Amino acid sequence: MNENELSKLVFELGLKVHRNLGPGLLESAYEECLYYEINKAGIIVEKQKALPLVYEEVKLDAGYRIDLLIESKLVVEVKSVEALNDLHLAQILTYLRLSNCKLGLLINFNNILFKDGVKRVINGYL
Repeated sequence: MNENELSKLVFELGLKVHRNLGPGLLESAYEECLYYEINKAGIIVEKQKALPLVYEEVKLDAGYRIDLLIESKLVVEVKSVEALNDLHLAQILTYLRLSNCKLGLLINFNNILFKDGVKRVINGYL
């Protein structure tokens, strides 16, 4: 599957999770349930994937962790906040750059309508 197909599938699975749980839970609950659904769909997914920072040939363990890395192509950052802000966008842009992925989904489950909490981030642009 390419990045667009994966993002569509993740959106649908995230919608399923949101319909079952609704807004208002902790981020970790949504992350676990989305991970479960993606895994159940037979898609390769890594949870809390460590992401080292390389600076002038030095590999630094700076503590960066991608919430979900799907098929080594799609970065998914899960949130449960009142509203997404510029720091959340900066975070996923950093993860895209460091992982060399082209596409990311920033998903805020704390919305009445799931679609209002999903931002597609492509090569640094929304």
